[in-house]
Amino acid sequence: MKTVTWIQIASKQYGGRVYGQKVRQALAERFSVKNITVEANYLKQKYLKPFEWAYKLLSIKTQSDLWIRDDFNVLSVSALKKSKGKNVAVVYHIDPSVLPWVMRTAMAMMMPWFMRGLRQSDGLVVISDYWRQYFSNQGFKQIKKIYPAFNFADFEIPDAEVSAFKQKYNLLGKPIVYLGNCQKAKGVVEAYEALKDLDVFLVTSGAKGVDIPALNINGDYREYLCLLKAASVAVTMSKFKEGWCMTAHEAMLCKTPVIGSGLGGMQELLEGGKQIICKDVAMLKEKVLYLLSRPEAREEMGENGFLYARQFTLEKFNQQWLDVIESTI
Repeated sequence: MKTVTWIQIASKQYGGRVYGQKVRQALAERFSVKNITVEANYLKQKYLKPFEWAYKLLSIKTQSDLWIRDDFNVLSVSALKKSKGKNVAVVYHIDPSVLPWVMRTAMAMMMPWFMRGLRQSDGLVVISDYWRQYFSNQGFKQIKKIYPAFNFADFEIPDAEVSAFKQKYNLLGKPIVYLGNCQKAKGVVEAYEALKDLDVFLVTSGAKGVDIPALNINGDYREYLCLLKAASVAVTMSKFKEGWCMTAHEAMLCKTPVIGSGLGGMQELLEGGKQIICKDVAMLKEKVLYLLSRPEAREEMGENGFLYARQFTLEKFNQQWLDVIESTI
């Protein structure tokens, strides 16, 4: 059995990490799949971590028939060390604009190595048409686009469970507006400021990366889906060019209407699902009020989004990834 090894940097759970987990599950049907996670155990300061990551990446001795890399740092270092076996690169998005200036400067310096690492790969996978076009403009020829997918059974949550969730967090008597993952780069600060005067519950989820007065629920995945189901509107005002936007995709599978910035690959998702794109946060309150005052519009958007999101099946996702690896290896 051929061996496929996925190299990643230890980090918080995020959309790309979830995508990678699903890929490894798909490949495990026909390959021996290994995962190497590189951590910074000694250089804890965030600006020093990349030095320890680079050292450990260059020290990897494992043999593999095929390597998969989906991290900027990992792909940059790969340009310095040619691994035995085939290589597939996965890029979700590249947009350092929301990072501190030190990290933006470092990424700018590393960009030539990152691009070299990509060009040395035997295959490049992206998750939306926006990034397929981006790399096509950079001269890449063999680009495979594989959209994210979800297990539809996870979204079959009974109304009684959603009601119990609302009671648990005292989310009763007013509409719920979900602002997204509680990270500054996700635009939750600006969204909160735009909507704070509304008579609604403003809710975020995940680890609290920024301190705003909205209720933050850092529960498990099931509670997160209950939150999406309970919300009248999901807001995804990301400030960077998204690869796709898992949150918007999940909300659409919950039949919850979405208002989003539409940056990067998110535009394709929102347009395809006939959701609302709000490029100016100053217009966000108006758009949210429009949906809150029109139940029929929310229902129509919910159905449109659901029908579009249902096109991205795990069966298709799994087969596309198996085809990519088998044709490369």
